[in-house]
Amino acid sequence: MKSLRETLTGQKEERGIWDEFSGSVCPSFSWKQRIWGFGICATLGFVCAVLGTFMLVIFLSVVPFAVLYTVGNILALSATGFLVGPLRQLKTMFEPTRLIATIVYLVTLILTLFFAFKGIFILTLICVIIQFLAFLWYALSYIPFARDVVKGCVRGMV
Repeated sequence: MKSLRETLTGQKEERGIWDEFSGSVCPSFSWKQRIWGFGICATLGFVCAVLGTFMLVIFLSVVPFAVLYTVGNILALSATGFLVGPLRQLKTMFEPTRLIATIVYLVTLILTLFFAFKGIFILTLICVIIQFLAFLWYALSYIPFARDVVKGCVRGMV
């Protein structure tokens, strides 16, 4: 478990008080509590996204769909804050390799809710699709060569 912790956080066990605070959600959380926090946030995020999708498919209800889907995405994204810490996550989100995907993702989170509350169905769906693709592209940036593989697959299909 220690090597997993060091891999996820990128930090060794010997850390100062400031490093501990800035590297975690709460310095008093144990590693087990952080794993639980991650699991709960990720699960709740998934459940919200699925419930939102059901609201759209079954009830054709755009506002609940957009709210649940967006909240689900925010929960899923914040889940990793329990593992690596919120400050480190923000720093990595705005690294040059992820900057465009992060900005597109954050803007579409806001636009999804805006268009949903305005009742503009088609723009809400377009924003959700872009939101999904931006989050996917952001997530792929953490896997070595994943973006290159996806680009090659898309080129092969075109």
